[in-house]
Amino acid sequence: MKKTSVAIIGTVGVPAKYGGFETLAEHLVDQLGTELDISVYCTAKKYTPEQRKTHYKGARLIYLPFDANGLQSIVYDCVSILHALLYADVLLILGVSGGMMLPFVRWFTRKKIVISIDGIEWKRNKWSKLARWYLWAAEWMAVRYSHADIADNESIQNYTAIRYKTLSNIIEYGADHTLSVSPNATDREKYPFLSRPYAFTVCRIEPENNIHLILEAFAQLPRHTLVLVGNWANSEYGIDLRTRYEKHANLLLLDPIYNQRELDLLRSNCLVYIHGHSAGGTNPSLVEAMYLGLPVIAYDVNYNRTTTENQALFFRSARELVEHIQQTSVAELLRQAESMKTIAYRRYTWAVIAQKYAFLVRKVIQSPHKSKLTSLAGRRLPADWLVESELAHLKAPSHFYE
Repeated sequence: MKKTSVAIIGTVGVPAKYGGFETLAEHLVDQLGTELDISVYCTAKKYTPEQRKTHYKGARLIYLPFDANGLQSIVYDCVSILHALLYADVLLILGVSGGMMLPFVRWFTRKKIVISIDGIEWKRNKWSKLARWYLWAAEWMAVRYSHADIADNESIQNYTAIRYKTLSNIIEYGADHTLSVSPNATDREKYPFLSRPYAFTVCRIEPENNIHLILEAFAQLPRHTLVLVGNWANSEYGIDLRTRYEKHANLLLLDPIYNQRELDLLRSNCLVYIHGHSAGGTNPSLVEAMYLGLPVIAYDVNYNRTTTENQALFFRSARELVEHIQQTSVAELLRQAESMKTIAYRRYTWAVIAQKYAFLVRKVIQSPHKSKLTSLAGRRLPADWLVESELAHLKAPSHFYE
């Protein structure tokens, strides 16, 4: 029997060497390679000629000469979509950059479209007004013309239900690729702070990740060490923060780390994980910290509350973060760490995530219709709607207004 052919579009590529979508693509190839005929689009700019293999773990790799991020992502995704029309049964599109192509795919082909809208990109402050307008329009087309859309968080499902009257499919991220690493003598020599308690953060250095609040808080706590890994040199924001705070002895501002063992070493041995993300849905770095059994202090938005099932500590200001650090006992942090691990083991494993994707692929192949919420009126749902179901969180959606 012929396998269903799936094109994975919108990632830097595999093997994964960049971020969340790339890790997702790698694990889909790992978990579903025998079940589906998978092709993955890759940006040639991120792989040397020697690294550009034709196949990876059974998946076909297709290289394009465009960046997968920034402005070029529009061209990258659109060209990928056009090429995939030549062979794929299902287009699995990660992100909405190529959303403008989807009406034409629906009107003129019988290809099936599954798209992950990747948070609410148009609300991110890092984009210009023109870019935000395009991303909003691309999001609208992605949800409107896909056969199924994916929300990685119940908060995003609320948003699409309210705005688009559609029922998104919740599929989060896996985290069981992360490992707890015990430091050896070489590790302790390279990173002396491993011998004492420290807080840890890893993220892109962007305003929406609230790095300024985290640094402001720990600058007031000279007895508490913060290790923060990120791409400081990529923006004026990052350069300015590093210049302002690098002289604080308790603030260790490290450049990006791409070695998985080294990153897991620093994460898994921290006392507490600080998560400043205020945008997106289920952030991979958060579920990875949870899987490692780390206590979490997260920025207080509904995405983070949903991911942690309200079991983390939350802050909205430097003052609140300082209070958590000063007033939370180690015993309480350890109790919270156990809660984080329990949630992650139940919800955020790649075997579970991959099977959800496989189910969705089978669903769109078999059914031409997308789930709609035709009973929605305005921005409020009927008080008794789905109260007893697993979608009960849609009863009182506040996330749209964030």
